Amino acid sequence: MTPETFIARWRDADGSELANAQSFTRELCELLDVPIPDPARADTAENAYVFERRVTFRHGDGNTSEGRIDCYRRGVFVLEAKKLKLGGHTKGFDDGLLRARAQAEGYARALPAEEGRPPFLIVVDVGNVIELYAEFSRSGATYTPYPDPRSHRLRLADLADPAVRERLRQVWLDPVSLDPARISARVTRDIATRLADVAKSLEADGHAAETVAGFLSRCLFCMFAEDVGLLPRRAFSDLLESLLLPSPAGGGVGGEGATVPYPQPSLPHPSPLPKGEGAASQFVPQFVPLIGELWRAMDTGAFSVALRAQLPRFNGKLFKDATVLPLHAGQIQRLLHAARADWTLVEPAIFGTLLERALDPLERHALGAHYTPRPYVERLVLPTVIQPLRAEWADVQAAALVLAGEGKLDAARDAVNAWHHRLCQVRVLDPACGSGNFLYVSLEHMKRLEGEVLGFLDQLGHGQARLETEGLTVDPHQFLGLELNPRAAAIAELVLWIGHLQWHFRTRGQALPPNPILKDFRNIQCRDAVLAHDGFDYATDARGAVQSRWDGRSFKKHPVTGEDVPDEAAQVPLERYRNPRPAAWPEADFVVGNPPFIGAGPMRAALGDGYVEALRGAW
Repeated sequence: MTPETFIARWRDADGSELANAQSFTRELCELLDVPIPDPARADTAENAYVFERRVTFRHGDGNTSEGRIDCYRRGVFVLEAKKLKLGGHTKGFDDGLLRARAQAEGYARALPAEEGRPPFLIVVDVGNVIELYAEFSRSGATYTPYPDPRSHRLRLADLADPAVRERLRQVWLDPVSLDPARISARVTRDIATRLADVAKSLEADGHAAETVAGFLSRCLFCMFAEDVGLLPRRAFSDLLESLLLPSPAGGGVGGEGATVPYPQPSLPHPSPLPKGEGAASQFVPQFVPLIGELWRAMDTGAFSVALRAQLPRFNGKLFKDATVLPLHAGQIQRLLHAARADWTLVEPAIFGTLLERALDPLERHALGAHYTPRPYVERLVLPTVIQPLRAEWADVQAAALVLAGEGKLDAARDAVNAWHHRLCQVRVLDPACGSGNFLYVSLEHMKRLEGEVLGFLDQLGHGQARLETEGLTVDPHQFLGLELNPRAAAIAELVLWIGHLQWHFRTRGQALPPNPILKDFRNIQCRDAVLAHDGFDYATDARGAVQSRWDGRSFKKHPVTGEDVPDEAAQVPLERYRNPRPAAWPEADFVVGNPPFIGAGPMRAALGDGYVEALRGAW
């Protein structure tokens, strides 16, 4: 069956759900070239892919009732089909699909525990619409629009698009392959590994770790910006590539006379990086002035000579410091290979941790080995933050539907607008935020929820575009963090902005966000979360010499056992704190996080006598 034939057959179908739902699903399977459902068996356990699969609902009072799933494929989807009569009013359409989605989710939760919950819900308005909802952790969390609230709804005419048909085909045959986290994790690890190589070589060239971290953070944001459309497509990558080309006058790599624009040769895999002494002789001379000019233009929103393009204004924080470190060809190659990754696929939920380690000499050995996986983060964020908000939204949505059904559309819009305003004021605090994983996952799920709210408003006749241009949108200012490590704090802020901008372009197409692109909300504070004080003095001995202690984090290999033991050579001064007191936290609606834990025994070795005494005195 061709797409044209399928669309023509079902465009005017106006029979009942009972008459048409199974025929529509069978012919959709033929169109997608996937198996059609099997005949049902008397034994429910054998009905892995059938129409009318029986499920048992167990109620709180001990009673049970039965339901039937319109179409079920074990470990893949629950499909609920309706035939909705469309009038001039939105009530029947919206209410019917919302009820179908809730019904499908109820069926998924009622499935036997040994079968698990399928990753997809498919909601069908026969002959009109197919909606997709996903929950890849299969942990019982809420199913959300897939891939996002902007494109989860497929009209009948959309089936003419091969990409749409392929997406549906993968839902049937390989749903796990559609989990964005699988691809994102692989891309993210690869990028972090390449940036760690560059960071290590720059430190070997004599640059301070903090300077290297700031420089590479600006580089990676440019890589992200060119992939989402904040910079011209491939602009930063092409600029790096041009610096690796021989000059027309034969002056070597990126020497005098290197030109922009440039041809597009394929590069070999990066050669080993030279380290330390001798590397400076290979520095590419045009790298510093060209990249510096680009970053100054990004800071102010000016015309960039390096890119030959007018740029939006990003803001004065990330690019206010436009320090560019000199690089040799091997280092530029590493950056170019990282830039060639698809940065729209980077997973911020783990990227922050990996980037922090890539830029930290003491943590680099653990790159990719141990981080909090996203499903673990969601196990905390979803019940703590998202489920209470979704419960509120369900009440507001139900009230709005009643008002719309009574013809009170203005009142319905006002109710939804008021709750959207509330959502945009909700504040989430992680008092030990590290590189921002918990805050980012909270942001992403709140953006998903906001997308559903705006989609509902749009159906009630309220345009979405005006809301964000007025500044009324869920954004990083709502996600507050405290972090003692300055490198991690800077990365947390960057992760939140990358995640926010990913979501913006995923749901708004190529429309640029309002200038400045990045705002200095000061939502991540680099400070102690438990102890405040008025400064400290260094402890001295009877001779006036400053006392020191092990830094609490540096280790070396024991010469006999080969195990990690404290490196006594890594010493920091011992402090005495003035006016120690409990630290105040920013006001917030929700508190989440995974703070580091140090037991009473090792506290003094890890933090020092001065800090422990001040802490215990303050509390």
